[in-house]
Amino acid sequence: MNEGEVQAKRRQNEEDATARRARILGLVYLDTRSFENEIPLVMGVLEKEQMHREFIIPLQAGNEVTPYQFMVTSQTPSSTINKISDAYEAEGLRAEFYLISNSAYQVFMLRYDPPMQVKYDDIQIATEGDSETIQQVSQTLDSVSTDKVFDYLLNQADKLGSSDIHIENMRETIRIRMRVDGILHPVAEISKDKYRILMGELCSRANLSSASNKPQSGHMQMEIHRDGASHVLNIRVEMVPTMYGHDAVLRLFNFDESLLNLDLLGITNEERDAIQEVVSHPRGLLLMVGPTGSGKSTTLYSILNALNTTERKIITLEDPIEYGIPGISQIPIYTNEGGSFADGLRSVLRLDPDVVMVGEIRDEDTAKTAIQASITGHLVLSSFHANTTSAAFSRMIDLIGVNPIFSTSVRLLIAQRLVRRLDDNKEPYKPDESVARYIRSVLEGLDMSKYDFNLNDITLWREKPSENSPFGFNGRTAIMEQMVVTEPIQKFIRGDVADINTNDIEKTARASGMITLEQKGVLAALRGDTTIDEVGRVI
Repeated sequence: MNEGEVQAKRRQNEEDATARRARILGLVYLDTRSFENEIPLVMGVLEKEQMHREFIIPLQAGNEVTPYQFMVTSQTPSSTINKISDAYEAEGLRAEFYLISNSAYQVFMLRYDPPMQVKYDDIQIATEGDSETIQQVSQTLDSVSTDKVFDYLLNQADKLGSSDIHIENMRETIRIRMRVDGILHPVAEISKDKYRILMGELCSRANLSSASNKPQSGHMQMEIHRDGASHVLNIRVEMVPTMYGHDAVLRLFNFDESLLNLDLLGITNEERDAIQEVVSHPRGLLLMVGPTGSGKSTTLYSILNALNTTERKIITLEDPIEYGIPGISQIPIYTNEGGSFADGLRSVLRLDPDVVMVGEIRDEDTAKTAIQASITGHLVLSSFHANTTSAAFSRMIDLIGVNPIFSTSVRLLIAQRLVRRLDDNKEPYKPDESVARYIRSVLEGLDMSKYDFNLNDITLWREKPSENSPFGFNGRTAIMEQMVVTEPIQKFIRGDVADINTNDIEKTARASGMITLEQKGVLAALRGDTTIDEVGRVI
């Protein structure tokens, strides 16, 4: 999905929500997309200050026959609508009001009151050894006005699809790097003066102290307006004192409820069906495993979004809350202040939820409480730090012990990684014999009749950089290993197997049809979704 399609999807999502809101408020909904940039502006009816203050825009100047028409948003005070209606009615005139989206309001206000600001160049990601681009971006950052530099940096990171921004102190300058598609890229070096302004703004917004000598965590939000649509950027801030000053990492969570969709994760129909089979049951435990940045949260939220109906009570326990989803009760757990997931879980179970998401299982108490909940009529989702599903299953047994009662509670484990997706402008090639041998050994034992690959004549794909795609990649796709906990695997947790180790669990799971992460990665490389080098780097 390209940037234009994403923006259109965001706008459509917002318009749908506005239409629902209009029905609740008893107003007529108006979709302005077809005319908001062309319709003549109605001047002299309202002052700009009132339009800004009360979120109201004139649509039509009326007379004794034709009503005055106004566009309002969900933020418009009802007293404003009543006051205007009464004033016109006292003069024998009529006023009509239409509810529009916040994005529509922003488009009209940019026309009524266009900002007087300089147009800065977009940030470009430099290829390896390209010092000229870094220097150019550095000069642009130095030219951005002091009160705009922080917003500019966040806006550009969001536009590039960056997952995090790294602000790092060097001896004489400050290095800024952005992670795009899982790879850190140097972006710019700025002066110490600009750094002080940047960090001052960061600390102010994230409620952090620039004088602290301890690591700190913070959170903030920023609304992004681009191409006639708007979305909320959630930003997690981690700051640590270093030799030359405070280093900061800003993790960007581009909240868009419409994109939290299992169909948009790039997984196969079989993988989606396995998830659907587990979450369609009223109880059980589903575990997402993988390192930080492997997309666990996005997959869990996508599952929650699919379950989010009016018939279900869904509660999440999170540290911190990364996405806000309407219709779900989300509870922050402050583990750095003594809070625990286990205590929070015991409390929310008294609220009789149908589905509970626990941000992370970190200890025996949380593990046992989550599993106890999953066998007493709750569907429990959680994340767990392990490299593979087999390693996670082994670690779970270490945490809770061998227990026949728990053997049927764990239903599905998913290990996930994100690999860079090849751009359409890719090129095929024949690998050398050592790589071909590696591919055949990884896929040995797999039923290849389901795949359209000839392992005796292997074709792989590699990136082909172009002007539109300087690295040859475009976004990332999920590689997913799914362990469905079948009867043979349940034996390990029941105690029927004397020697419990990761290799035996994986061997049993593969015999039951599981395809490992490495196999999934190699299959993705054969399909041309990614490169074999990328599979090696990530998996």
